[in-house]
Amino acid sequence: MRVLIPRGGSWGDEVARLVAAAGFEPVVRPLVRTVPAEDQDALGRELARLADGGFDWLVVTSRSTVPVLPPVPGSVRVAAVGAATAAALRERGVPVDFVPARQSAAGLVAEWPVREGSAFWPRALDARPTVAEGLRRHGMRVTDVVAYRTVPVDAPALERGEPPIDAALVTSGSIARQVARLGLPAGARVIAIGEQTAEDCRALGLPVAGVAAQPSPAALVEALRASASEGA
Repeated sequence: MRVLIPRGGSWGDEVARLVAAAGFEPVVRPLVRTVPAEDQDALGRELARLADGGFDWLVVTSRSTVPVLPPVPGSVRVAAVGAATAAALRERGVPVDFVPARQSAAGLVAEWPVREGSAFWPRALDARPTVAEGLRRHGMRVTDVVAYRTVPVDAPALERGEPPIDAALVTSGSIARQVARLGLPAGARVIAIGEQTAEDCRALGLPVAGVAAQPSPAALVEALRASASEGA
């Protein structure tokens, strides 16, 4: 089984290793790349405010946000959407105070631990408003700003004439759109990293064969393995 891994870097390397260990053939083809936010002035103002301790909470819902963050003062509590994001923050020396048991934007909102104060959410351009709207319902004063954009890669993802893809691992709505653009062969399995991504896949007509129990490389590959076993 040839498995499309649509992200590169250290994440893609780790997933490729896990896919190979599971007995499948990894095909690493980045479909999107992360680029800076267009409004750097707006982002810079809010990051400076964060660095000065101007928020009670920092909310991080993607590893892609971490590189743009300044040193975070100890007075600011930090929430991460999941274990992978929390690990990326800790690698940067940022302690994490809250990770929801259900590792998703909806889970973060549902399990949010306080009902007052200010929160800063640096987000992707195309992020759904789940976090901002949900925290405001909880009584939080939320400031959100675009921290980065996800854009398609310029080069074609797959070489003409190479063997077909049997499964694709989809980790976001933006990647789902690019996978749909590729046109997977009939019968190819789509494995989503979470329920929201699975919804995005289905809306694009991608048949979802499995959903990871947690938004992590190991859980994503385990969902792939389980799906392959069911179809064997």
